Amino acid sequence: MACNASWALTAEEAAKRLDVDLSVGLDRAESERRIVLHGPNAIPDEPPTPWLRLILAQFDDLLVKMLVGAAAVSFCLAMGEEAGERLHALVEPLVIVLILLLNAVVGVWQESNAEQAIEALKAYEPNDAEVWREGALCVIAASELVPGDVIRVAAGGRVPADSRLVALESTTLRLDQALLTGESVPVMKETAPVADADAEIQARHNMLFSGTTVSYGAGKALVVATAASTEIGKIGAQVARPQSLSGYVVKLDEFSALLTKAIAAICILLWLLNIQHFTDPIHGSAVRGAIYYFKIAIALAVAAIPEGLPAVVTTCLALGTRRMAAKNTIVRYLPSVETLGTTAVICSDKTGTLTTSQMAARCVLTLSSSGQPRLTRCHATGYDPTANKLLAARDARASKGGEMAAAEEPLSEAERLSEPLASVGAAALRSLAEKIGLRGVPAADTEEPERTSAAWLRRCTPLATLEFTRGRRPKARLCARLVLTRRGAGAGAGGGAGRHSLFVKGAPESVLARCTHAMLGGGAVVPMVPELRASLLATVGELAGGSEALRCLACAVRHNLPADVSATPPSALAGFGEVEAGLTFVGVVGIHDPARPEVAAAITQCAAAGVRVVVVTGDNKLTAEAGAGGSSGLSGGLTGREFAALDYEAQLRAVAECSLFARTEPAHKLRLVELLQQQGYVVAMTGDGVNDAPALKKANIGIAMGSGTAVAKTASDMVLADDNFASIVAAVEEGRAIFSNTKAFIRYLISSNIGEVACIFLTAALGMPEALVPVQLLWALFPGACTVNLVTDGLPATALSFNPPDANAMRQPPRPLSEPFIDGPLALRYLLIGLYVGVATVAGFAYWFVGFEGGPQITLHQLTHFGECPSWPVSDGVDCAVFTSLRPRTVALSVLVTIEMFNALNALSEKARLPLEPCSDLARPRSRPSAESLLAFPPWRNPWLVGALALSFAQHFAILYVPAFNHVFGVAPISFAEWRRRPVSAWPHLASFCSQPCRFAICAGSSSPSRCLSLLSTSA
Repeated sequence: MACNASWALTAEEAAKRLDVDLSVGLDRAESERRIVLHGPNAIPDEPPTPWLRLILAQFDDLLVKMLVGAAAVSFCLAMGEEAGERLHALVEPLVIVLILLLNAVVGVWQESNAEQAIEALKAYEPNDAEVWREGALCVIAASELVPGDVIRVAAGGRVPADSRLVALESTTLRLDQALLTGESVPVMKETAPVADADAEIQARHNMLFSGTTVSYGAGKALVVATAASTEIGKIGAQVARPQSLSGYVVKLDEFSALLTKAIAAICILLWLLNIQHFTDPIHGSAVRGAIYYFKIAIALAVAAIPEGLPAVVTTCLALGTRRMAAKNTIVRYLPSVETLGTTAVICSDKTGTLTTSQMAARCVLTLSSSGQPRLTRCHATGYDPTANKLLAARDARASKGGEMAAAEEPLSEAERLSEPLASVGAAALRSLAEKIGLRGVPAADTEEPERTSAAWLRRCTPLATLEFTRGRRPKARLCARLVLTRRGAGAGAGGGAGRHSLFVKGAPESVLARCTHAMLGGGAVVPMVPELRASLLATVGELAGGSEALRCLACAVRHNLPADVSATPPSALAGFGEVEAGLTFVGVVGIHDPARPEVAAAITQCAAAGVRVVVVTGDNKLTAEAGAGGSSGLSGGLTGREFAALDYEAQLRAVAECSLFARTEPAHKLRLVELLQQQGYVVAMTGDGVNDAPALKKANIGIAMGSGTAVAKTASDMVLADDNFASIVAAVEEGRAIFSNTKAFIRYLISSNIGEVACIFLTAALGMPEALVPVQLLWALFPGACTVNLVTDGLPATALSFNPPDANAMRQPPRPLSEPFIDGPLALRYLLIGLYVGVATVAGFAYWFVGFEGGPQITLHQLTHFGECPSWPVSDGVDCAVFTSLRPRTVALSVLVTIEMFNALNALSEKARLPLEPCSDLARPRSRPSAESLLAFPPWRNPWLVGALALSFAQHFAILYVPAFNHVFGVAPISFAEWRRRPVSAWPHLASFCSQPCRFAICAGSSSPSRCLSLLSTSA
């Protein structure tokens, strides 16, 4: 008992297929049997993911696992220390665990949001339903409905299940099914079968869909599908599918995996290289020597792993969300901020996104005094009645007497048209009436936007409304019309008469067929001859079927109706024939949904940035092409049904070439996204209805409208507060800036960490004492605050997130998804920088032992064989305790911190360099700076970075010169001489460091490695 294209069957055939009598309904026993067979009429509950599983999933990463391992080993080693040193040794594992827990909390919060989509769908499930059971109309829980139930729906209620309309209880029945199809106006339903069994959802005019709202009328319907079998239920199943990871997350995961493997290999290699030193006398035994070098390997792992990277990435994305919120874009999923920067295709809805969603008059067709069709352009862009006035001369007298005096003079052609517009018009027509205005009535303003309409309605009191149906297209309103006399008195004063008038609007062909007369420009009324009717229809055809694809509404009137008409109940006017006969044609209004003024420039900007825009809408093809063309120049496309009928190869060509898809259903949108992603495009999809949720979830970036449904917002990555396409383009630009800044701080973190690794590796490989111990790599300004990679590295890295966007960001094509954070040339550049940092740090450490006047001034051989110190003769005069002194380690730490601060300046721009020519002529200066030089991009353009450097130095000085921190972090105050002799001796290197790495960058891609190596030698 499935739906089986019930819309293509007659009501009797559908009832027979479901084995039910439409006048009686199901009996209790049959309904119980069917609910066992089909289950309750409710969207199935997805079992929630256990919290423990969510938490454990956050640790399923190689980099995180390595950090967990390092923390565990450090904890075990710390517990083996003596009581006095235990607290000092526990700092390292506790800080690592704190960072991992914070990242896990953020990850769990993000993933739990995905489960809210199904819950949001349940808001569209009605609680109760009116149903015929055993011949009686009763109210039951909507969850108890089964296929075959006969239900009643009425205005204001929600449809409880997909149903086939079998009978009308009112003149018409209309449903608001925008949440399912995206149609902007209520859809009229009728009982006749649909000829096409494969009709799209919009064309199934006899189907009532679950979750949609009845806007007008009442009817009787046969339930044909429940729960997950309904259209909204199918969407729920698609929303429940897991969301794919963003390219940003994938690249971070790949980068972390590569980094983890490299770190593990280096740690193992370091430990193996020092096997020969396990038995050095200074260790006491081979086991203690093995543990000593194992601790060094752990220190190397801690130095190499950028613990600050997750925090800095989150901070960078969070800063991006704040900037985007100021541009009306609310981000729900942080990585989507950056993914926008890779967007190559934006699939945008038309109504409300590219257009204003305010139907406005584009032109008015009337007859001239000679009887010729005359077209007047309006250029209205919305409902604002104060814009684009059509009536230039106004009598601003606002008193009632002024209105009466104005009525003594003949009405202008435009004013005569405003009467039926105000009487029967929807928002677009009433807005046009205000733009036309009326003499004696003040112009409309924001405080009173409908003054003209109110004036006409005071003269034309509505008595009845004759709704249109599919068989009868016009809509008419019967009014009691107050006719004014020259004495300015109304009917009630004895100076006028109350007459009945009929104001009609509708499809031009239907209205003109009922017109026997036409009103000319001068006010004269002439017979409607066939030639005039044909001329008007031809002009209307050009407006509706041409490039503008306007929705045309004809207006007509009939005055002086018989007096007994007003006493006739509206239900008795069902025939409408006699009442609507003998109409007088007044004019035709062409309306459209105008493009937002800023959209054309935004799409031009997209084209310059290599971003393709595809319009995906539920409107018909002509309307969609007109709206898209008007806003962006986009044209040429397919309907959803035409697209679905294509084979796979043809569909691939269509998504690559077509810029517009009309009359689309959820399955079409989902297929469109899938095919674009198969071709390697990063796709952003916009939507506002329940029908958009599957495509929003499938797209790389799902963008919901602020005015959209809760389901669409929950399935999306971000929400447009102003529903404006231009906000998407601004978000794309912000995404590109975020990726650029992400690369900047990753380059900084990695090059700095390479320096730390090189320092530890070189001292261990050369046989020197530890230059840096783990607690110095994990020092904190305040206990438990953050690590060295979160302070000396993290603060400058975070500050790099504030780099201003590149002025050329939207003049470059989107980067490919495969582009890594660090490519080959950049990897070489920062490997050289890291080696420089490591060598300079080890040099400062060794200089204190060998060359500093206040140091022991031992030989380099003694320094590299310190493990043999206990066996050296006393005559050498070397105290073995000097190799555990805190001062040389403090010197090394100071050199490292100082160079890393300058390294942050080098990361300001990926291509920043001094104004030098390429490698062929490096020494000859240019006449002016490069557009990307450090002179063109000075550090003070990012004041946050300058402040971060100052704060990092202040923190470093605090741990050096505040006694409480000396013991905790294994440092000692160093003298001015030590600052001057060794760290300051590095200043020439630091000065060249800010300029020479640019040379490395220039030469990194050079075909002459010898040139780069020779350049390296000059930089030192």
